[in-house]
Amino acid sequence: MKINIGDKVETIDDAISGIVTKISGTTISIEDMDGFEFQFETNELMISSNENTIENSIYNSDLDAVKREKEIQKRKIVPTVKPKERHAPKFEVDLHIHHLTSSTSGMSNYDMLNLQLDTARRQLDFAIRKRIPKIVFIHGVGEGVLRQELETLFGRYNNIKFYDADYKTYGLGATEVRVFQNLEP
Repeated sequence: MKINIGDKVETIDDAISGIVTKISGTTISIEDMDGFEFQFETNELMISSNENTIENSIYNSDLDAVKREKEIQKRKIVPTVKPKERHAPKFEVDLHIHHLTSSTSGMSNYDMLNLQLDTARRQLDFAIRKRIPKIVFIHGVGEGVLRQELETLFGRYNNIKFYDADYKTYGLGATEVRVFQNLEP
């Protein structure tokens, strides 16, 4: 529905009617029967016909525009995160030797253990620098030598706490480390 200068219009929300005197973008100026000038937005006015009947108001309006205006915006579906998943550690370090080097030939058990501990130390320092609050070190069950050495390493830091990681997710072969950022290392 296009409103032009000279059209007789009525407001949708008020009992004001008049003739369009000026159109400036979406603002329309009208003059009522008493000579007063009012300004309204285009969506606040409708063209009034000579016959003031409901049928004419309905048929002369833009039904598609009315439907679009009345449509309810559907809410976006946000995937819910379970509380356990929300607090689950996001940073995992797998210390199995086959993940750290392509070949262990020529390496003694001492060399492999030092490689694993150096990797753990580097990753822990990285997590502290990047303010990552939780890290899981996957060390495997084995004889427990790497686990004991990791506990010794973690004990040197006074801004972390360590404990067994979630049994359902990692089994017995993982240690979770919580980093507290407000303490000095």
